Amino acid sequence: MILASQEMIKEWTEKGAWGTKTLIDYFKENVSKYPDEVCVVDPYDKEALVGFKPERPTYREFDRAVDATAEGFLKMGIQKDDIIIVQIPNCWELAMLYLAITRAGGLISPMPMQWRASEFEYIAGLTEAKAFITVEEFHGFKHKEMCEKLQSKLPKLKNILTLPEIKEMSKGDVTGKLDSIPLDANDVFTLCWSSGTEAQPKGCPISHNGWVFMAQIQMDSTGMNHEDNFLTAGPLVNMASVGTIYIPWLVLGNKMVLHHPFNPPQLIEQFIKEKITYTLLVPAVVNMLLKHPRVDEFDLSSIRMITIGSAPPSLWSVQELKRRWGIEFGNIWGQNESTGIVSGPFDVPDVEKRIDNFPQWGKPGVKWHPHAAQFLQTKIVDPATGEELTEVGSVGQLWYRGPNVIPCYFRNPDVTEKSFDKDGFFNTGDLFQIKEGDCIGFFDRTKDIIIRGGFNISAQEVENMLIGHPGVADAAAVAMPDDIMGEKTCVYVVPKEGEKVTLDEVTSFMKDKGIASYKLPERLEIIDAIPRNPVGKIIKKELREDIKKKLESK
Repeated sequence: MILASQEMIKEWTEKGAWGTKTLIDYFKENVSKYPDEVCVVDPYDKEALVGFKPERPTYREFDRAVDATAEGFLKMGIQKDDIIIVQIPNCWELAMLYLAITRAGGLISPMPMQWRASEFEYIAGLTEAKAFITVEEFHGFKHKEMCEKLQSKLPKLKNILTLPEIKEMSKGDVTGKLDSIPLDANDVFTLCWSSGTEAQPKGCPISHNGWVFMAQIQMDSTGMNHEDNFLTAGPLVNMASVGTIYIPWLVLGNKMVLHHPFNPPQLIEQFIKEKITYTLLVPAVVNMLLKHPRVDEFDLSSIRMITIGSAPPSLWSVQELKRRWGIEFGNIWGQNESTGIVSGPFDVPDVEKRIDNFPQWGKPGVKWHPHAAQFLQTKIVDPATGEELTEVGSVGQLWYRGPNVIPCYFRNPDVTEKSFDKDGFFNTGDLFQIKEGDCIGFFDRTKDIIIRGGFNISAQEVENMLIGHPGVADAAAVAMPDDIMGEKTCVYVVPKEGEKVTLDEVTSFMKDKGIASYKLPERLEIIDAIPRNPVGKIIKKELREDIKKKLESK
């Protein structure tokens, strides 16, 4: 399934950003180079999660499972461009299905484990999916039963397969018939989903070429190589893990260790036993590691680099990573639409600057370390006027154009039209500030800005400062309505075990750090846990609704 226009294919091919190799080609090359090396490592608690003992297939074993499963799909009637929805937790079989479905000519559409009937029915109907692969039950929810109840409403959905059936398929015959199935580097490799601000999930189709380009940026920015041992701490369903770990793993041919659902003791054990050298974590997990009561006992010295995403890291956390274990960090911003920028040690060597400065890839006349960055274009646009901003200090929406960006939202022309301008720039919707030194800084997501009496307050800035408080385990800042100022800042705080945190303590701590007085929180709510989505982003909507109800009940 090719969704990029011929003009787009011509432009990026002639410029050298796109080639002819598919991700299957990269994988097969690595099978030839490293047949007996460990390919994938299951979560240690796999048996508790899905009923099967954890495995460590080699590249040769993994390759055979890919081809056997793909041939099983052919016997089932899967044809070129048929879509298969997959909803299973992280395990080697999920990693394998990306390739097996592609080898059979189909298209994988992975779905988070937390999604239920509403999301599934919408996605299955929109994609006209021919099959659904899932588990009987996970964490008390019956996933197969959910699908069976909806199947009568989805006439195209002919097959429901469970993990045991996939494991059986992976042991089947390999006859060579797959080699006759045409694959193009411009074919869509994944159809992932972005929730965003729309009522329904939005399909983000990314081709082999789009993913390879994105992987090259990631590899160049972080120094990834075949000797690295990767660990993915998030679900293999979207940009956070697919783009930053899975695709580079396919290209480089190294070892990939799977984690998730989040299990702190197991995560630490995997880091140490598997000699992990590179991973992507969200700030909350980094903070959890560093504030763990037994942190002094952890030997994480094998890790050379952690890329931190979903929100900017705090200065305290990255300084602690370096002090304790010599771990370098990268600051990454990205979206499921395959936009992305990495602030790494090559382009932003100063640590204090790197936490909130990204190289403005695509700025005319400026060269950056990743070779692929030359093909990108970015601009900061005033959302009110539509004018491009250029002065240092200005804040506006980031618009992004490049060979990695999705060509459209899947079967959603109205949202596609609203999201791209006439020159092909995609409106990320995120606010960035123009910085000195040809950099830009993530300011906040549009809805996370707190506007107090005309002053813009970045919720992320407040949160990152609070994380440095010795009594705070986790924190979130949201706007609360105010009759006089319009909005004021309310902070939700999870205290460390045995600690008590008050508003006076918090504001005194922040004043000592030199923050502007208008940014100080004016209400404190103590909470057991900050609500987060499957990839670790704070669900601000829940907190805004909570404080609104509390204010109204007065």
